[in-house]
Amino acid sequence: MKRLLFIGALMMATTLNAQQILDIVVSNTTKSTRTDQPVIVPLHDYGTVKSALVTTDGQEVACQLDDIDLDEQFDELCFLADLDAKQKKTYTVTLFADGEPRPYPARVYAEMLMRNDKVKEKNKHNNFVSSLTVRGDCANSYNLLHHHGVDFESELNGIRIYFDKRQTLDLYGKFQKRLELQATQFYTQADQKAEGYGDDVLWVGNTFGLGAFRGWDGKEPTMVDPVKNRTQRIVSYGPLRTIVEVIDQGWQLPSSKTVNMTLRYTQYAGHRDTDIDVFFNQDVSDCRFSTGIINVKGSEEFSDKQGLRACWGTDYPSTDTVKWSRETVGLAILIPHDNIRSEEPAETNATQQGGNYTFVVSPNGRHMAYKVAYCSDNESFGYHSANEWFAWLRQWRQEVEQPVKVSIKPRPLK
Repeated sequence: MKRLLFIGALMMATTLNAQQILDIVVSNTTKSTRTDQPVIVPLHDYGTVKSALVTTDGQEVACQLDDIDLDEQFDELCFLADLDAKQKKTYTVTLFADGEPRPYPARVYAEMLMRNDKVKEKNKHNNFVSSLTVRGDCANSYNLLHHHGVDFESELNGIRIYFDKRQTLDLYGKFQKRLELQATQFYTQADQKAEGYGDDVLWVGNTFGLGAFRGWDGKEPTMVDPVKNRTQRIVSYGPLRTIVEVIDQGWQLPSSKTVNMTLRYTQYAGHRDTDIDVFFNQDVSDCRFSTGIINVKGSEEFSDKQGLRACWGTDYPSTDTVKWSRETVGLAILIPHDNIRSEEPAETNATQQGGNYTFVVSPNGRHMAYKVAYCSDNESFGYHSANEWFAWLRQWRQEVEQPVKVSIKPRPLK
């Protein structure tokens, strides 16, 4: 009761100083419970926003303000909604022209680190950066960043993106549902393994790994090369979603057309799936690109022939088969049907060169979006067979295609 009285008093006090109040109705039209559903509120119509408060049923709800274009002005507000089957819930969003974003516990994490040669422990490097750009003729960008590129996670997953022409997504498998990458830096030490921390669970080589976006020469995927400049940067650190970008300036496609491409990866708290947006500086509808997932050695494949393709398999996550044990993973990619130009036959993975389950794709204009997801058989909270994984993927597709409905209504201020 005291908590409700405090929130009520806080809302009354803040309303007096509000720049704008929004009533946001979030509706779950399905017969399934939906948790951690992202609700995004564009802020461009409400002036300069410095802070915000979100409440529902007298309870404060964690929210996040993001500066997407990095111009020092918040562009979006994000919060996560939990709804029972067929439930409709109203959230009150109060926007302020002063103050600072309210602090909430972190449920996601992102990190970029330059190598520090003075630090011997591989999980304790401390040269933190938020952005790094290299020229296209950089001799070895892969080894400039610790853990070879930006990494990010939710409580359920952990991903790093290689900082080179492959731009591959490599995977971290967890035993427990929690954040771990700040502690392990993708290099889990023996004492951490004894405490139940996860580790790298996938060997990717030159394959797509989990959904890398690349060129297509008419016969096979091509690397994102040559480029004029290549950048990785963190746009948002959380606490509810992290956003990282990979920017390829002056990418010369196999067709000889030169484009600028930005890959944006958004990871929401409570999600094992990751949103990928691909932006170009010009219309590339007539160009062909490729993406997909690695054909894990001996994996079982699943495809609904409508853009959802997955596998379940077991392999070593490293060429060092003495130090490392075999790991079992489930991988998946979900691509909108209208972006697919062909679904290629599975490539074999008989050698360490690897093979792929490939899609040939093209954006409709300057943008396309798709999703990837994975699980590790190590998880105490996840899936432990191909049947379980493929069943979850069918449900996942239904949830993606039936998102919660959001309506935003500004409230007149007195």
